[in-house]
Amino acid sequence: MANQSADLDQLSINTIRLLSVDAVQKANSGHPGLPLGAAPMAYVLWSRFLRFNPKDPHWPDRDRFVLSAGHGSALLYSLLHLYGYDLSLDDLKSFRQIHSRTPGHPESNLTPGVEVTTGPLGQGFANGVGMAMAEAFLAATYNKDEHTVMNHYTYSIVSDGDLMEGIASEAASLAGHLKLGKLIYLYDDNLISLDGPTNLAFTEDRMARFDAYGWHTQHVADGNDLDAIDKAIRAAQAETDRPSIIAVRTIIGYGSPQQGTSKVHGSPLGEENLRKTKEFFGWNPDKSFVVPDEVIPYLLEAGKRGAGLQADWKKRFDAYTTQFSAEAKTFNLSFAGKLPEDWEADLPQFTPADGPLATRQASGKALEALKKRVPYLFGGSADLASSNDMPTKGDVSFQPGHYSNSNIWFGVREHAMGAALNGLAQHGGVHPYGGTFLNFSDYMRGAIRLTALAESAATFVFTHDSIALGEDGPTHQPVEQFVSLRTIPNIVVIRPADANETVEAWRVAMLQPKGPVVLILSRQKLPVIDQSNYGSARGLEKGAYILSEAEGTPQLILIATGSEVSLVLDAQTELKKQGIQARVVSMPSWELFEKQDQKYQREVLPPSIRKRLAVEVGSPIGWHKYVTDEGTTLSMNRFGLSGSGEEVMAYFGFTVENVVKKAKSVLEGQPEGIDKKEVLS
Repeated sequence: MANQSADLDQLSINTIRLLSVDAVQKANSGHPGLPLGAAPMAYVLWSRFLRFNPKDPHWPDRDRFVLSAGHGSALLYSLLHLYGYDLSLDDLKSFRQIHSRTPGHPESNLTPGVEVTTGPLGQGFANGVGMAMAEAFLAATYNKDEHTVMNHYTYSIVSDGDLMEGIASEAASLAGHLKLGKLIYLYDDNLISLDGPTNLAFTEDRMARFDAYGWHTQHVADGNDLDAIDKAIRAAQAETDRPSIIAVRTIIGYGSPQQGTSKVHGSPLGEENLRKTKEFFGWNPDKSFVVPDEVIPYLLEAGKRGAGLQADWKKRFDAYTTQFSAEAKTFNLSFAGKLPEDWEADLPQFTPADGPLATRQASGKALEALKKRVPYLFGGSADLASSNDMPTKGDVSFQPGHYSNSNIWFGVREHAMGAALNGLAQHGGVHPYGGTFLNFSDYMRGAIRLTALAESAATFVFTHDSIALGEDGPTHQPVEQFVSLRTIPNIVVIRPADANETVEAWRVAMLQPKGPVVLILSRQKLPVIDQSNYGSARGLEKGAYILSEAEGTPQLILIATGSEVSLVLDAQTELKKQGIQARVVSMPSWELFEKQDQKYQREVLPPSIRKRLAVEVGSPIGWHKYVTDEGTTLSMNRFGLSGSGEEVMAYFGFTVENVVKKAKSVLEGQPEGIDKKEVLS
């Protein structure tokens, strides 16, 4: 029986290998090297350790598997097919084809069983850290004596490229500090990257680096030694106070004529080399996409075992529900992506009597109120909690021994924070948020982009949003970030005008079903707009709304976002004194406005009123759509200056006097500051 089992092990591994390279060859595109070298470690993990039910890919207490080396996606698709997920052989044959469920890199919203969208190296590494954080938080929150409802591992296969990327260093440092003992990574240590041997650029002692991060490290000398891989994973599971990484020495492209070279990294083997590879493994070189009959039931056993584990979990959860009904209700709501009935009950409302308030301060008050009602709001700041006005009071923070605390200290690790938020969201059971300065969104753009692509419901909180932050100067003063973030598909960017719009922005963020929301907030205090005299801040949910109407037919529309809204309100008053009637439109979110029907859009921005001025302390790019060929912008086409916020704003013309001047130039048919050739009427 032992020999028979060993034979089936090898046959299964070779099936995984050759399905993968057949898919790459049929597509004439892809990465055959990783599947050929890493299939044994993937097989050991999936057959002997991974807890999953292919019939229910969303079972809350399943183990998570992340292929951080997403270029090896053919390996993951072969695993998903063979282990019983809803991914057919025809899907594998459609690898990398348009509209297929097997895209070039894994996409969680396309393929059943793919936990998170990966590919850009290092991202999956950091996503896994976020998933392990979610497991630790949820276990500490919900588990009771004799009732364990959350207890699983996060596994990943990572590559040399992942370890080279800076985001992996950030995430590894955080994971080590947090002592995430249920995080286990298998490192495909094959000594080859795309351009050639890793020794051309990557000669450090990688495991010594991870030792220093506080990780448990191991080496497996032969990537084909199943027993050694098995033993290493068991040792990693036994290490409960440290995340683990196992360096598995593999041969890239194992079994192919080009094994051990970069030639097999990112190009199909070619027909002749593929034939020779199949001959090496003792397979018929004239057949493709072969799954031996005896392999099918053998590999499906892991999923059947997982289904049994889920059934046991369901019984335990039912017993838990009987004894802890409130906690069970919250657990179910969180994993369904829903909110408690009373989640809005404590949201603050502001009046001018409260005095000026920075929108970052209003955000902090809204977030504190939300966390009282939504216990699965889980997040923090990249070492700027006091500046971002993130809640920290009464909470030790999420630390070893205190995993039930919902405030995270990410440290100065913006990029890892962004990817961890994506991992937290994809894990489920939490609504993640993270904060830093708007200018530092550039450090985390790769993570924000993947969060949007994965349709992850995370909230990014960016404060210190303009040149008005003052003395820190242009290194910290955002200019191009508004438009940069707005260009990312499937994202909602909101720049609220005052405290009440900020509360409404959080309301939108909590209700956004798919994709991230970005909140852009001021450092400086802003007046609270009197909603008894002006439009209600609830208009924010539509992206733009008439805040202050003209008396009679408007001659001009003033459009603004954020801190500039109060500025244009003052300008409207001054224009009125000069006999000019202007409508003021607050436009906190282009994306939300674009989702409205044409009728509403034309009510706010009537096509008949083409004299328009948009005021925003950022790049003018994109505003041409809204100001028409008869309008212009008051905006920034250069970096800022160091000085007091008021002086810097005045220097660049963000004053009532200059807004009035620009508005009158528009009315006189002499708009400045925008290329009319770019205008969409």
